[in-house]
This record gives sequence, structure tokens and C-alpha cells, in this order.
Amino acid sequence: MGQWTRKDRFEALLSGEMADRPIISAWKHFLDKEQNAEDLAGETIDFANQYEWDWVKINPRATYLSEVWGSRFDFDDYEWVFPKQLSAQICNPLDVWGVEVKDVSKSAPLLEQLNAVKLIRNGLSDTPIIQTVFSPLTVLLFIAGQSFYADKHIYGSQNPVSMKALFAENRAGVHKALHAIALTIADYVSELEKVGIDGLFYAVTGTANHKLFNVHEFNEFSRPYDLIVLEAARNKKNILHTCGEHAKPELFKDYFIDGISWDTKAKGNVDLSASFNVTKVGGVDHSHFDESNALKIRLEAEAALELMKNEPFILAPNCAVPPNASQVALKEFKQTLMEGNE
Repeated sequence: MGQWTRKDRFEALLSGEMADRPIISAWKHFLDKEQNAEDLAGETIDFANQYEWDWVKINPRATYLSEVWGSRFDFDDYEWVFPKQLSAQICNPLDVWGVEVKDVSKSAPLLEQLNAVKLIRNGLSDTPIIQTVFSPLTVLLFIAGQSFYADKHIYGSQNPVSMKALFAENRAGVHKALHAIALTIADYVSELEKVGIDGLFYAVTGTANHKLFNVHEFNEFSRPYDLIVLEAARNKKNILHTCGEHAKPELFKDYFIDGISWDTKAKGNVDLSASFNVTKVGGVDHSHFDESNALKIRLEAEAALELMKNEPFILAPNCAVPPNASQVALKEFKQTLMEGNE
């Protein structure tokens, strides 16, 4: 190929082919600009242009899919990247039976995100963009007021419904709810394709961690519904993200995905040298993204690029960088890749 474009590289690398160089991106939450489509799109476009990212992961507010089923939040009060929960949709085990398929065309949170994608697509016409979509199991945890990370809690959740109680008392209802959530998200994915998305960043969050679910539970309550959503996006380029410690990226080797993202530095996880049949995305500890750790970012990025020099590779942080990530750190990250390919 003569002149490589951003889309050429993105398509090639996520098809398991080499490009003229690896590609790079980072993403973060814009906490004061994520409550409407226009602000989110504007910040996303500005962030992409400022650092000239090769591709863009849209980072909507963490609660947007749980809002589809009626959970409510205070967007003036955040803990980390989560607004304070005011109410959950599932308040007792029987409520799981009320989780129904939603019409995307009548869902304000989904219409808002579709509008944001349109605006971002128009503003970044030559840059691949992928939308963040959470797994149905993650969404179910959220609408029950439960955290989808081990040893964490949902800010503002006073009486979260235990998943163990749901499984024990309403196992059939859990499956009904997960199926409804999966069908809704699959319809949403179809609408995302119409507004110009290039793929999904499919986040199973921390649900693969054994402290939340054992392998048998994960295979029962996540896998079938993950595949419904990913099947809807099968003609796009999709990156799966499994978050935190004990993230088990190996569980997803047979999923319909093109890239795999996990915390290569966290406890209980394989590192970047692990063998996968899809393109690896990551390599740098996201917690380093403050000015004092710019050197660590450079060293980890250089090591990742050297290790992966003979494989298709996407250099990225292992998760979202902190909302206050410094310009110095982000510029150092980008510069490391560009210097290595001059």
C-alpha cells in the first residue's frame, strides 16, 4: 500500500494484518461534559484533535445504559467516574421480572448517544470511532445497584440487590432480564452502524473476576448474552475489554471480536506476551497518566512496542486514563510511538 490512512491502519491491524506502523489512542471521562450529546461530542473531537489519535474510543458516561431501564443519578455529585445513584431499577429480587426490551427510538439515553456519535462522526470524518457498550450482565448489576468490580460499591447505592439472591430466588427471571437487555443493546448496535460507527469497545468490566462470578456462572449469565450483542456488530471491528485484576482475557478467545484489551499489569492477569488469535490493545498502565509518571509511560510504551514489533498491535492504556490526566503524560505517550516510527 502507498499512503496509509487512519482507517487503513485500523482495519488492517484489527484484521490481524501488519500495517506500516502500530496505531495509538487513549481515552478518558469528561465528567463535566458528558451529560448531553453536544458537550460529549465537542470534548471528544477536541481531545482527538489535540493529540492526533489514530482512532477514538467514545467514552460516554458510565451510567448511560443503566439509565435506559430507569436507574437515576445525580450528575452534580461524582465519586471517581460514577455519578451518585439516586434510585435503582431493581430494588428486590422480584423486580428482575420487570426488565423488558426497550425501543431504541423511544429511549432518551440511547437517542442522546446516537446523536453524539453522529456529531463525532461529522467532526472526525477520517478517524475510526468506536462506541463503548457494556455487557448485559454489567448492565444488570448496575440496575440492581451492584458494582461490576470486585470489592467496590456503586456510589449512592444503599441497599443493592445481591446477585446471589437473584440467582437463588429468580434464576429464570435473571435470564429473562439479561435476554431483554441483550436484545435492546443489539438493536442499539444496529442503529450505531447507521450513524457511522466503525466498531464497538465491548466492556465486560470486571465481571470475569472470580470474586464476582465463578467461571460456570460467567458462562451461564454473561456468555450467551455477550454473543447476542456481538453478533449484531459482527461486520464491524470490535475490541473487547475485560477490566481489573483476574480479568481472564483467555475466556474470550472464541468470541466474535477483533481485538482484546485487558490490564496487562494487574494481579492475576497474563502479560502482553500472552498468545491470542486477535489483536492486542494496550500495554501501558493507565494509572501512570499523571505528570509525575511520564517517564514510566515512555518506558512501558517502548517495551510494549519492542515486544510486539512483529505482530499487529494497538498501543493504548490498559483502561481509561484518569479524568485529570496531564497533557505532559499524554503527549509523552503519543510521542513515544511517533519517535519509534520515524
